[in-house]
Order: sequence, then structure tokens, then C-alpha cells
Amino acid sequence: MLKLYNTLTRKLEAFKPIKAGNAGMYTCGPTVYNYAHIGNFRAYIFEDLLKRYLKYKGYKVKQVMNRTDVDDKTIKGSQEQGMPLNEFTARYKKAFEEDTAALNIDKAEINPEATAHIKEMVVLIKQLLKKGYAYKSEDGSIYFNIKKFKSYGKLANIETKNLKAGARVKQDEYDKQGLADFALWKSWSKEDGSVFWETELGKGRPGWHIECSAMSMKYLGKTFDIHTGGIDNMFPHHENERAQSEAATGKKFVNYWLHCEHLMVDGKKMSKSLGNFYTLRDLLAKGHNPKAIRYALMSTHYRKPLNFTFEELEAANTAVKKLEELKLYLDNSDGRAKAGKTTAKAARDFEEAMDDNLNISAALAAVFNLATEARKLDLSRKEAAKAKKLLLKFDEVLGLNLKKVKELELDRDIEALVQQRENARKEKNWAEADRIRELLKSKGIALEDSAEGVRWRKA
Repeated sequence: MLKLYNTLTRKLEAFKPIKAGNAGMYTCGPTVYNYAHIGNFRAYIFEDLLKRYLKYKGYKVKQVMNRTDVDDKTIKGSQEQGMPLNEFTARYKKAFEEDTAALNIDKAEINPEATAHIKEMVVLIKQLLKKGYAYKSEDGSIYFNIKKFKSYGKLANIETKNLKAGARVKQDEYDKQGLADFALWKSWSKEDGSVFWETELGKGRPGWHIECSAMSMKYLGKTFDIHTGGIDNMFPHHENERAQSEAATGKKFVNYWLHCEHLMVDGKKMSKSLGNFYTLRDLLAKGHNPKAIRYALMSTHYRKPLNFTFEELEAANTAVKKLEELKLYLDNSDGRAKAGKTTAKAARDFEEAMDDNLNISAALAAVFNLATEARKLDLSRKEAAKAKKLLLKFDEVLGLNLKKVKELELDRDIEALVQQRENARKEKNWAEADRIRELLKSKGIALEDSAEGVRWRKA
């Protein structure tokens, strides 16, 4: 049974969906004011791994990933660029779609945009006003009274006893020291320029937190299975989401909260001032393989900080190549051996690891053990086909697109060298055979001698 670590309870819990065979999942998507960086994609790939494994387990997954296209950052960015908000955010919405495609992140079933759901937000805020959880301030903005919600702070594990009565915070993002009533609706100010909506609440725009509550509950219901995001979203964003949603409906908002830890670069916090800040596009422009980037961001457990280095990225590239070589080997294996218990053990080890709160390190170990054993055995064509089927099933979770890896075509020069080496071996000219082997190695081709003849692969 799949077990997940629930941030709300601080416990590992068996996953029991609300509706058998189905999983509803909300993912905090991008704020579309800039290109997403590799810290963002660390979280998106963790969420993709979770979704893919739920599907592997047979669940029908309904994932909702929002686009935050109106908030403090998007408004500021559009004004600095001298562009209408919708034109400014459209550029980064498109970029995000391109980036997620490059990393083979499975597209969410529903991708709602905040600006298209103002009506739902207004309805939700009106419910909170009616129930006494929200109030209007002097300037016409509407705030959530966190003192009214008794379990406020439980998700982020903070206490509200130091809250100053009547203190309010209007900006979208703040730290725990800024603990205060937060804005649900921000009355229009000149800083907002042309960004506002005329509603029953007055002229203004929504706060960031109410956006996710309105969109998640519209598409997944008042209570749904899983809410994911980066650890930096836990407070204030997720804490505020939970409070306002449960206050409005009187029901539990989310059954399982999952949070991904921070990404560092070379052991330091990623920062433009330190010169260690990278978007996905930065890495692709340097010529790095998107599969290797995906692997590097995926291969550390989501609840552990990930230290990104270019050495690790090269190691990830090597690991991806090994899996691609395994797929090619299984395409061509024509030996005599049976797999025995190798495939069954690999499947069991992989699933046991992933069932243990997505223990990706142990799961990858199971995959590479399969690779080692398969090569040792020199599998028959039928047995190799079974092993390949299992490898591609694993890859439905890993998302490395191994299915599309095709056999390399040797050019005539390489083919001639391979034949020359075979002739040297037949003549027992071992020095010449070794020389040609090393020459081929320098060209990126490794040879494997077997009773059936010579085989080649990428070095």
C-alpha cells in the first residue's frame, strides 16, 4: 500500500482516496511573471513523479495545476515592461508550457487561470464575510481574521499567541514574523493601475491565497485528496488556503499535504547575486540534456534538500545513458538465458520503494540492479522482451522516454573498423584488435565480445 508523509499530521499515512480508484490532486502552479527556475522545477518534477506513480498503481488521477496570473509580482512586472497584464503573463504561460514539455512533465488535466475565476473568489469571500471570518477595513480591503480560525498555524507548525490584535498584512508573501490577518480582497490603489475588477466587494483584485482555494474547490470539491507544493509555500500560502477554505465550507479542505524541500546550488541558496541562479533555459542553452536535468532533480527524495551541482548533472547524464543502453541491449539481446527471478525481484523492489513515500533512491537502485543482472544473463529474445516491458513500465514513472530510444546506426567508417577488429581476432593479432578497440572507444563506441560475436554500444 502506498504511504505518504502528511505535513499536516507529521506522520507517514496509508493513502486512502475519497473515491476508490481515483485521486484528486492540486498542484500550486507557476506565478507567470518570469521564467521558472530549477528550484521550481524540482517541485514540479516531484509532483510529476507522484502523479505518475499514482497512475502506475492504477488510480485515475485528476490533477489541477493553476496559473497565478494576477498578484503583486505579475502586476509589478507588467508595469515595469509597460505592457497590459494579460500580454505580459501570456509570454510566461507559453514559456512554462514549453519548459514542462522539455522535461517531459505530464500535463495536468485542468490548468485554471486566476483571472478567469474572479467570480468564484467573490462568492467564497462573501461566504467568509457572512460567517464572520472576514471583515472590511477602512480602505475597503477585506481581511481574514486568523484568530477566528482556531487551528490556524497547525499546518506550518506555528503558534498565533504572539499575534498583535488588529495587525494586518496586505502583501501576498510574508514570513512568520509577519503573522497577521491577511488580505482576501485588495481595494484598488493607484499602484494597481489598470488591474482591477468591479464586483459586489468593491473595485479591486483578489489576494493570492484566495485564488487557489477557489480554483481547487471548483474542480476537486470542498474536500479533496492531495495538495502539493514547495516547502516555501507552506507558510503563508498553504496555511491561509486551509484556513479560509475550511472556514467557508465547514469541511476538511485536504486529506494529504505533501511538501518538497528546497534546492540549493553548490551548497548555497540559489541567488542571482551569487551567480548560481539558473532557469531551465539557462541549462539548455549550455547544452545540457533535458533528460539529465529531469533525472538530477528527481533522484533525491523530495523531503530532503537537493544540492544541485554540475558534477551531479554529469553523473545524471551518465545514469540516463546507462538506462538508454539497457533499452537498446534488450532490443537486441538474442542469447539463451532466462530471467529467472530477476524481473520479479526488480518489480517488487521498485514498488516497495515507491510505496514508501516515493523512495526514489531505492527505486532507481532496483532499476539499475535489473540492468546489471540482465547483462550478466545474456537473455534470450523472449526473456529480453519481458525485461524491456518491465523497464518501460518503470519509465512510465521515471518519465525518461526510454521507449523512443532507437538503435544507433554505425557509419561506414565505424562498421569497417569493427570488421577489421574481427579479422584481427580471427588471425589472433591481439595487439591490432586491442588498438582498434581503443580507437573505437575514442569515437564513443564500446565493444562487447560474446560467443555469438561482437556487440557494440555507446561508451
